[in-house]
Amino acid sequence: MKREQLISAALGREQPDLVLKNAKIINVFTGEILDGDIAVQDGYIAGIGSYQGKEEHDLGGRYAVPGFINAHLHVESSMVTPLVYAYEELRHGTTTLITDPHEIANVGGLEALEDILKAAEKCPVNYYVMLPSCVPATPFEHAGAVLSAADLLTLKNRAGVLGLGELMNTPGTLGLDSGVMAKIHAFSDTVIDGHSPMLTGKELNAYICAGVRTDHEAISYEEAAEKLRKGLAVLVREGSASKNLESIITGVVRNGIDTSRMAFCTDDKHLADIRREGTIRFNIQRAVKLGLPPVKAIQMATINAAAVYGLKDLGAIACGYKADIAVVDDLTDFHVHNVYKDGIQLCDLPPAEDMTYNPKLLSSVCLAPLHESDFNIPGQEAYPVIGIVEHQIVTRKIMMKHSDIINGLADGTVRKIAVAERHHATGCMACGYITGYGLKHGAIASTVAHDSHNLIIIGDNNADMLAAAEEIQRIGGGYTIVCDGSVKASLPLELGGLMSLQSADEFIPELDRIIRMAYDMGVNKNIDPFITMSFMALPVIPELRITDCGMFDVNAFCIME
Repeated sequence: MKREQLISAALGREQPDLVLKNAKIINVFTGEILDGDIAVQDGYIAGIGSYQGKEEHDLGGRYAVPGFINAHLHVESSMVTPLVYAYEELRHGTTTLITDPHEIANVGGLEALEDILKAAEKCPVNYYVMLPSCVPATPFEHAGAVLSAADLLTLKNRAGVLGLGELMNTPGTLGLDSGVMAKIHAFSDTVIDGHSPMLTGKELNAYICAGVRTDHEAISYEEAAEKLRKGLAVLVREGSASKNLESIITGVVRNGIDTSRMAFCTDDKHLADIRREGTIRFNIQRAVKLGLPPVKAIQMATINAAAVYGLKDLGAIACGYKADIAVVDDLTDFHVHNVYKDGIQLCDLPPAEDMTYNPKLLSSVCLAPLHESDFNIPGQEAYPVIGIVEHQIVTRKIMMKHSDIINGLADGTVRKIAVAERHHATGCMACGYITGYGLKHGAIASTVAHDSHNLIIIGDNNADMLAAAEEIQRIGGGYTIVCDGSVKASLPLELGGLMSLQSADEFIPELDRIIRMAYDMGVNKNIDPFITMSFMALPVIPELRITDCGMFDVNAFCIME
């Protein structure tokens, strides 16, 4: 920004580069909607009022709102590269991303993080990074890398780095684990994101005392309210698998609580859903339909998030702020008519070429040899079974008798689930049972398995589960569906086994096709076939999970015998 020129444009001494005429401007500071022009100079807002510019765009009375901020997300969950993802966000009005690249870091470590930071420089959005605190998430699994506090400190002062990503190892935090505490101390002068599902009472108090300032895991209004009362900023999540917005916002509207410490995020949303709905735009629309006043919803999507993360020139249409503006037709559906990033229309943004990624990330699937017998589960009197909860990523721990397991396998209510280490061919593997997934017959497999991203497979027979593993190895990571030894569909995710190198237009039809195939195979239509499966391997969200080391009781924080 050239400060002198900005001042001159504000005073009207010089014509600004661009003036957006006849706008209804959402003022996120006062909650008002004001008529006026927006003067833009060198990508920043010079003034609000009546201006003439070198170039003028008539908004025709449409609403000008600050560019939306997605307050917490993992780009890898979209399954495309940062550049492709950023353009999809931008077309729906999101101009700022606060990302946590712990997915790719669990595969490729510091080298992968370097690639992500370089990719961020090419993106047409404000692309911020929270350095991943948990690589791996727990010591009860094998990831592709291990990152210490010393490792993270090498990147702390890089451009675009805001702080420490979600602190998922809650038991390690409360237990004063030396490795966890070293990361907390190293980033105590920054924002530290939280991850505290269902944490309450004194344990929540202690967790916040570690320096945590946000949480995106609340699934109910009651949980969100306790976290707000104790000082956390609550990031209301609505993604492809985790749909928490309705429960939280309904409570907010009913109780009339202050929303100034609340923002919106997606956490994990795949690209096909983003193309259809957008991300933060969709969250605003849903919140307004639930009764939240439109300006409050916009504040949650803009200035609130900027305040939480200390982004002083973002989140408002005001003098000296970046000219990141979404133009919407109305305050009900929030259809995005146009987007300006740094005062440049989306359609006028110069094209950007994606970068060349580290070759190691393009050959990341390294499985030990597998056999059908590896999927056998020894007989015993009772088994812990993962119980899927629809529209959520929490699970239930269900103890089932051997006879009930046999009956469930026969009638389709119970399926096998397996996780095999896929980074270093260690041969580490565990098998168990899951209910609520569906799937009539066959096997579904993926290398997207939070957060260590080992190979995860759900199926009803050993032969198809083995065939699915072999197909994943062949395609270099991704999704596959196998039935009676035949591959029905595959979706390669060649970058780390997490992301495709295709364009959005190429990738989305393929993603839609394999999801439809999964539903045709009997997967529960109230869950996302692949995103829900991916979270079954995340051992930090209650109650029961599976890692390559075994069935994991999250509440007891241990591998089950």
